[in-house]
Amino acid sequence: MQDNNNKHNTGRREFLSSAGKVALGAGFAGVAAGCGAAVTPGDASSSVDYSSLKYKDNLWNRDAWARLMGDLDFGKEKFGWFKGTVNGVREGEKVKPLFGFEGFSVARLVDEGNGSYQKLLREVGFYTDLKTGEVLETFDNPYTGETVKVVPIANDPFNHHIAPFFPEPPSYGGLNKEKPPKIPLLLDWQEAPNNTVFLRTPIHLFYPSALQPEKWPRESAGKMNRVSEMFTYVINRDELADTSQTSITYSGCWSRITPWLPWMLMGQAEGHIYYDCTMGAYHDDSILSEPVRAYAKKHFAKYFSAPEKWEDPSLSSLEHYALEQTPAPVK
Repeated sequence: MQDNNNKHNTGRREFLSSAGKVALGAGFAGVAAGCGAAVTPGDASSSVDYSSLKYKDNLWNRDAWARLMGDLDFGKEKFGWFKGTVNGVREGEKVKPLFGFEGFSVARLVDEGNGSYQKLLREVGFYTDLKTGEVLETFDNPYTGETVKVVPIANDPFNHHIAPFFPEPPSYGGLNKEKPPKIPLLLDWQEAPNNTVFLRTPIHLFYPSALQPEKWPRESAGKMNRVSEMFTYVINRDELADTSQTSITYSGCWSRITPWLPWMLMGQAEGHIYYDCTMGAYHDDSILSEPVRAYAKKHFAKYFSAPEKWEDPSLSSLEHYALEQTPAPVK
């Protein structure tokens, strides 16, 4: 049985994940900036009313989060981006950079008319060569000496609701029957110098794997998945306070600790994967590297636009893997 903190975190994961993973949101237009990125100071003569920053109001939090994740000018699309390095971590040796990771999402918001918004999103992420930035289709696994097929992240759709309360935790196929009390949506805002606001959303999970080892002996890290994701958003205070802006920009970073990727065919070998990425969202896709843009245009063209309507189910990357791939032969 989960304690209240785990219920809260699980609800946050369902609400905030836009992958893993990860829909990774928005950034300062035209600037790819990471954690601790400089934010342009606000104009001292600004007429922005900072009393609009109601950090302890869950309705304000709902709309602030919606403005970060999408656009309250309903129907407009928002482009999200992430890029960084994927590292292997094993006991007794230094962390090993394995490959790059770059991808994007496109989201739109729909007003449900009941105090909640739908976030409709597609996201795709590619593993890349650390030297050239080219998208990898095979990888020489240094831990096993085996050349493996690379499977990108491709979640279509990955939708969720934005509401004044955190959503209920998942049922895990009916295993979790307990209904927790509603938790108001109050996020971890922190004002800082230089007209900056930070938002942190660390999430720590332990849940049944979609790849059970009996069926997926080489892909599965075990019956349960332990995953942590850490998001840090760097936001201009003027933009956040200006309620006339239907969409807010931010920059930031995203990290993820997760078991070995299933296509690495590491099974339950000791160790894990660590993603270390910057993230952002923009009014266009000019931040994308040319190798990733060209590959996505050729193979994943529909991911350059958001879904038009809500569709079920919204599956995780491991669930997609279980549906689309077949178990590797046991050696």
